[in-house]
Amino acid sequence: MLNSAAVLAPSILSDRISALQESQTIAMAKKARELMAQGIDVINLSFGEPDFETPEYIREAAKKAMDAGYTKYTPVPGYPDLRQAIADKLQRENQLAYKPENIVVSTGAKQALANAVMSLVNPGDEVIVFAPYWVSYEEMVRLAEGVTVTLLGTLENDYKVTAAQLEAAITPRTKLIMYSSPCNPTGSVFTRQELSGIAEVVARHPRIHVLADEIYEYINFVGEHVSLAQFGDIKDRVITVNGFSKGYAMTGWRVGYLAATREIAAACEKMQSQITSGTCSVAQRAALAALQGGRTSADTMVEAYRRRRDMVLTQVQEIPGFKTPTPSGAFYIFPDVSAYFGRTAPDGSRISTATDLALYMLNEGHVAAVTGEAFGAPNCIRFSTAASDEKLREAFTRIKACLEKLG
Repeated sequence: MLNSAAVLAPSILSDRISALQESQTIAMAKKARELMAQGIDVINLSFGEPDFETPEYIREAAKKAMDAGYTKYTPVPGYPDLRQAIADKLQRENQLAYKPENIVVSTGAKQALANAVMSLVNPGDEVIVFAPYWVSYEEMVRLAEGVTVTLLGTLENDYKVTAAQLEAAITPRTKLIMYSSPCNPTGSVFTRQELSGIAEVVARHPRIHVLADEIYEYINFVGEHVSLAQFGDIKDRVITVNGFSKGYAMTGWRVGYLAATREIAAACEKMQSQITSGTCSVAQRAALAALQGGRTSADTMVEAYRRRRDMVLTQVQEIPGFKTPTPSGAFYIFPDVSAYFGRTAPDGSRISTATDLALYMLNEGHVAAVTGEAFGAPNCIRFSTAASDEKLREAFTRIKACLEKLG
């Protein structure tokens, strides 16, 4: 039996880590694995991970790199030839002129985002985050002791925040804006006109920087991808983050990058030098091969994602109460499920939130998804469509059946 002194003893953990929330995507995947360990057939639609293998030419480049001796420490900001290839890519595909010194290669785009937040945000600084947002944005701001100001886009506008919303949210304490396009979790894509309006707002506030997460750039169903840094008046205040995980199915390789002014890039390099140093040597050689190989393999995967999106939307439209805009990119659907709040499960429990509904679908329908509360949109649930056609069809058949059991 614990004595009272032990019960009351202060935590040995820092306030910083105690305040940090576990990633809800990882938490839901953990729950799904626990059920699977019990022999239950769970279809996991919680992870944002391509179900394709990394293209063969990239894997072959990694094997050759090992044989060629790329097994030593790497420069903190990345190999010079990879940084040059990234700069060339940004010029060729995004019309952004950067030199290798403006590029920092990191262990995944997540580290690039964290480097930038930690390098720019002081305690008390406000960071405007467009919601629905990727789960880690808010926690990164929390680690930097900043204050998150959430702007929620409306369902009617495909969840996209408007320039007018942004202007109204800016205060003298605003330091940074964070957003993604194509968006995780909604799949929404900002148009050139929409980003032009946002750029005009940013241009009127010279102290504010923008962190533009473009990791889903290649998974775009509407054509043009627009980078906010293309708007010249604010280019030097935009940090563009991208990587190889999504477009090249290289999630486990952990290679991402950012492009920014030399001052900001140097700050991120300094931060990274004290956390991880340079990214894995072999993974960097694989990333170089990915860029040199062009977009053919990525485009092939995108067509599969488009087909799956269309198939899933057809099924979702048959589920009463799910309100879902058509995603323009990424590989998610993000329906508003609030029509089910207040309903009762067969065991008598009440569905009051999206979290309740996600857990009910996991336990009753054996389909794992992530509550919208994790993305700043408490009326929604995120489903990944990065799974086989067969699994997706079965998953939404199960979802429809278990929702019909709610009283």
